[in-house]
Amino acid sequence: MNISIFYEKQNTYKTINDLTYHIGNVGADLYGKNQNRQDIDIAAFTYNDAKFIRKEMQVNNEEMFFLYIYINIFSENLKELEEMIDKVEGLAQSKGMQTKRATFRQEQLLKACLPLMINEQEIKNVARRNVLTSGLVSTYPFISSSIFDEEGIFIGSNVYNNSLIFIDRYNTEKYKNSNMCIFGTSGAGKSFYTKLLILRYSLMGIDQYVIDPEKEYNILAQNLGGTIIKLGPRANNYINIFDIREESIEEDENGYLATKIGKLIGFFNLIFGNLDEEEKAILEEKLIEVYKLKNITFDDKSLYKWSKGKKIFKESIDMPILEDLYNILEQDKKTKKMKIKLIPFVKGSLKFFNNYTNVELNNKLIVADVYELGEDNLKYGMYLFTDFFWDKIKLNRNIKKAIYLDEIWRLIGVTSNKDVAKFIYKIFKTIRKYGGSSVAITQDISDLFSLEDGTYGKSILNNSSIKTFFSLEEENINLLAKYSNITEKEKIEIKSLKKGECLMFVGEEHILSKIESSDFEKKLIEKIIDKEEELW
Repeated sequence: MNISIFYEKQNTYKTINDLTYHIGNVGADLYGKNQNRQDIDIAAFTYNDAKFIRKEMQVNNEEMFFLYIYINIFSENLKELEEMIDKVEGLAQSKGMQTKRATFRQEQLLKACLPLMINEQEIKNVARRNVLTSGLVSTYPFISSSIFDEEGIFIGSNVYNNSLIFIDRYNTEKYKNSNMCIFGTSGAGKSFYTKLLILRYSLMGIDQYVIDPEKEYNILAQNLGGTIIKLGPRANNYINIFDIREESIEEDENGYLATKIGKLIGFFNLIFGNLDEEEKAILEEKLIEVYKLKNITFDDKSLYKWSKGKKIFKESIDMPILEDLYNILEQDKKTKKMKIKLIPFVKGSLKFFNNYTNVELNNKLIVADVYELGEDNLKYGMYLFTDFFWDKIKLNRNIKKAIYLDEIWRLIGVTSNKDVAKFIYKIFKTIRKYGGSSVAITQDISDLFSLEDGTYGKSILNNSSIKTFFSLEEENINLLAKYSNITEKEKIEIKSLKKGECLMFVGEEHILSKIESSDFEKKLIEKIIDKEEELW
């Protein structure tokens, strides 16, 4: 069907005069000798309406319009057409709307529904309704929320009105930060949506770093010419957790070693379990000692060396490795338990952690594949890469960049610890000033809010200007509602979302959206493209 809506603004001065005249006449009838007429209720109704309209126009600066709404329903056969007309009439009447068929006036109504701006008098007399400005607004076809950021990327369409959604999450004037949260059950569409974001932002030349615990982003990285860094027993890539990088602090700041020790305490908390204050103090003492072996102290000048007549920042080969710490822990009875827990990392199945860094991040898209670490060890690799990527993000404030933390609950959930969670929260809180965007992705809502009574999960949620909720189980929806301003209606919507549909919180706007992509994008994301498309 086609729907055509016409508005005709009326002369305010004339309208108020006519209303005043009508109010006077009807008022005289109401309070005069005709009070016993059967139509007294109708007269009183029009009298009150006229007074209300006049008040709105005089006091609230409302305008009076004539409103005409025409619906043109069409079908290939008469029976189906009748059924469709009956259905539309029933829907309209159920909402308290009056309808009238354009018998013998079909031609005029057809013209009114064409883009010709023709509204003939023969049908105007029947269709005309009075409406004030505030009522007129509700008839506008795109009244439901929509987002169209001028420099944004295409996300999809509004489920209710099919308007297109373009979001520029780096728009600092509109959004308080560029962070995102993407939540949804397995198969709801969150991974495809994340890959679509990566693909479209790659076209804009934005640096993107992905922590991939499920080996989901490799095909996309290959098709986009990205770099895949694999960490595991069969990989030849190594990252040294003890590396201190030049970009790890700001130019006008100092304290390289102090900053690094804070991060290392978080990492070793994952290995040794939650350390008490005494154990942390002992560990810090050993960390200071292990750096001292490499002539690195709290004096930042100790991080520089001379090479070929130039003063340069020390490289990974100049840093200690896990084995150096292991040897120091072995010499002290108080750290015997710590030494035992480091054995797999130095001599056992996880000894690939005990090596010097041999990877460089010179690509626009970097995927950190930690799948081979196994379920119990994923958190070590995720933290290692997060620390690695965070230093790179701080390197240049003028370049837009993003870090995607898939299955983020592993770093801020109950299996993690406060030190690691604080580090992740710090990224979400401060990445904006480096021109960056943090993206939290998870399907395990309960685990996300399990540490410290949900403190860190809630903080990350609140520090994300854009929140995307795909279909979730009722239990997770109720938990999510506890930490966000989801209405009862929105809770029902999230539960009944179809695959690829999501409820988006974009700034102050709440939009029910359908994620859309082209066939070519689907091939880039889901499988290797053929040679013809590759050439294209």
